[in-house]
Amino acid sequence: MSDTTPLTLADVEATARAAHAGQTDKAGRPYAEHLRAVAEGVRRRGGDDEQIAAAWLHDAVEDDVLPERWLREAALSRRTKDIVLAVTKRAGEPPEAYAARILATPGALLVKEADLAHNADPARLAVLDEPTRTRLTEKYARMRALLGLGG
Repeated sequence: MSDTTPLTLADVEATARAAHAGQTDKAGRPYAEHLRAVAEGVRRRGGDDEQIAAAWLHDAVEDDVLPERWLREAALSRRTKDIVLAVTKRAGEPPEAYAARILATPGALLVKEADLAHNADPARLAVLDEPTRTRLTEKYARMRALLGLGG
């Protein structure tokens, strides 16, 4: 792979947008809006290009829109790949194990923090029904606590 040109951030964004095309979030918005918000959140929090690339791809394997094999073979840094895999929830995985993997992976916490911040955005949650809003608010608060993130 040494002769492979690394994917640029623009390439990664285009790949993520194409992979998630037609997908919507819980509020019915195009999923790419969430990816853009997480990537911007990482950038605003001082994240580097490897973390921003991981932000664009953070749900691709979990949502099964890109196979893990694609990620393994992609012209991306090992760190970007490790971050994507760290923030990818696995079926039946306890939240404690998920949080521990994120905390053990350099650069992953910042990406997950930006993801949680957008997921917990009151404007996003406001369009959901009350039981869903309550369930998600509690879920995100628990994950923030497991990750040692304040408020």
